[in-house]
Amino acid sequence: MGKIDLGGMSKVELQKLRKDVDKAIDSFDERARQEALAKLESQAKEMGFSLAELTGARKQKSVNPPKYRNPQNPSQTWTGRGRQPQWIKDAVGKGESIEAFAI
Repeated sequence: MGKIDLGGMSKVELQKLRKDVDKAIDSFDERARQEALAKLESQAKEMGFSLAELTGARKQKSVNPPKYRNPQNPSQTWTGRGRQPQWIKDAVGKGESIEAFAI
């Protein structure tokens, strides 16, 4: 690699160089991390395990899908958990069945 003449560079050029170097360092670390992860996954697989099993990593919590939808505003949904939304409360208060809103 050739030597860079830092003394002959302007402040703007030096700042750009710093930014480029920081970006290169960050991407280097990420590439090294990905290579290490791939190698460890491969070794775990050879032994009949997944890396997640060996490290005790947990699966991400699944999001509960909505069970009810407001027919007057389809963007309003409810999973059936937690507090009832106002549109459900209003409908039930008027005597409608909650099952009428089931998806």
